[in-house]
Amino acid sequence: MADNASLGKVSATPQAISLLDAIIADHGPVMFHQSGGCCDGSSPMCYPRGDFVVGERDVLLGLIGETPFYISASQYEVWKHTDLIIDVIPGRGGMFSLDNGRELRFLTRSEICAI
Repeated sequence: MADNASLGKVSATPQAISLLDAIIADHGPVMFHQSGGCCDGSSPMCYPRGDFVVGERDVLLGLIGETPFYISASQYEVWKHTDLIIDVIPGRGGMFSLDNGRELRFLTRSEICAI
């Protein structure tokens, strides 16, 4: 099971919540995963809940409303002293992410937090 020791370290802008609401209206419950891989970088991937297998080492960083946000363990080690803010910018989302094709995409911003 994914580690959930970091709950509360992710939030979203009103624009991100609006896009997320539209995606949920079209697809039902979803989840985010931030891998930090070479292709997605600062773009969290949004999947229908249950379509992405969360790994044993993935960390449940928090919830945006009722939407879980996971991050890979290796990426968590790099970003564990930051709070992540999910935002929206113009452009195309990741190839398999549900924001793709909407001319808006999710983007992860960060702020250093108190340790």
